[in-house]
Amino acid sequence: MGQQHRHTGTAAVAAAVGLMTLATGCSGGGAAASDDPAKEVRDAADALVRAGSSRARTTMEMASGGTRVTVRGQGTYDYRRRQGRFEVVLPQDPADRGRRRPPVTELMTGGDLYMKNRGAGVPADKWVRVDTASLADGNLVTGGATDPLVAAELLRGARQVTYVRETRVDDVAVRHYRGVAELAGAVPGASAPYRDALRAAVAKGFSKGGVPFDAYLDEQGRLRKLRHRFQVANAEVASTMSLYGFGAPVRLRLPPEKDIYAGKIAER
Repeated sequence: MGQQHRHTGTAAVAAAVGLMTLATGCSGGGAAASDDPAKEVRDAADALVRAGSSRARTTMEMASGGTRVTVRGQGTYDYRRRQGRFEVVLPQDPADRGRRRPPVTELMTGGDLYMKNRGAGVPADKWVRVDTASLADGNLVTGGATDPLVAAELLRGARQVTYVRETRVDDVAVRHYRGVAELAGAVPGASAPYRDALRAAVAKGFSKGGVPFDAYLDEQGRLRKLRHRFQVANAEVASTMSLYGFGAPVRLRLPPEKDIYAGKIAER
């Protein structure tokens, strides 16, 4: 039994590292409820673009086969340039034998995802580049840290939206909405290149039946917190992001071509 438990845990951790083998083989014033909650939620991506940029915290929890693992990330995102930089902390793998893993650096830029310290046979000084339109999920869960703008674009497919209540997130007054986002419904209104990523997720049958969500919007319509619940193969994945520090500077430099790994990524 002990051996079986270790094997299951390692498999779940490997899946949470990015699921990348699938791809590579208001401040305080009040916050009154809207008369059209679905429209307000669907417009959240536009509100982020108007805001310009922010800091972000992300948490991804994956449950599979009785094992639960958590991946955490933190970084900044420029919604107008569609670029972000995150440091993602992976759960400890028993195979590491006590050695602490360095965080994975992720650069999100338009339709591409760059990852450094990816592991799985990739040299430590090299980056992996992935076209998000080639992913089965459009980079909603693959990177271990959901792209904030992709997550907001998914809300363009929001249906069955209800207003829950007014509450606070990070001491900011927000409106809490709950509903289901349909991937196919999000595609027509999504901005390029996210339209291609979401269209690919639809074509590959990702998270069929819609994606339940809880969205918390401030008085300017900006997302302060967003939680999605996905079905991925035989696993349940809950992705939560918190946005704060709007207007924060975003510094991002893409790696030169010579630093991008072109070899095979080992399956774990």
